[in-house]
Amino acid sequence: MKRLILIACLTCSTPAMAQDEGDGLSLMERGAQMLMEGLMQQMEPALEDFQELADEYGPALRDFTAQMGPALRDLLEQVEDWSVYEPPEILDNGDIIIRRKSPTDTPKPDEEGQIEL
Repeated sequence: MKRLILIACLTCSTPAMAQDEGDGLSLMERGAQMLMEGLMQQMEPALEDFQELADEYGPALRDFTAQMGPALRDLLEQVEDWSVYEPPEILDNGDIIIRRKSPTDTPKPDEEGQIEL
C-alpha cells in the first residue's frame, strides 16, 4: 500500500519536476511536494496497521467469499426489490427473519417515476 502511494506521488510530481529541471521547483510545486511528504509521514503508521490487518484477515475473507459468494448471488437474483422488506430480525433461537413490509408502508411511485414524500 505504501508503495502504491509512493508511486502515485512520484508520478504526479515527475512531470512538474521535468519541466523546471533547470530552474528548480516553483513555490507551488515545492509546497505541494512538502504537503505530500507530510501526508505520507502521517499516514505511514495507519498504513502499516492496515497491512497487518489485511494480512491477518485476508485468508478468512477469501474463504468466506468463496463459500458464500454463490449463495449470495442466488439470493440477489431472487429478490427484485429490497425496499419492500423490513430489516432482518434475529430471534432468541438464532433464526433470522426478513419480513415483507405491508403494502401501506411501501412508497408507491407516481406516474413520473418519482416517490412522493
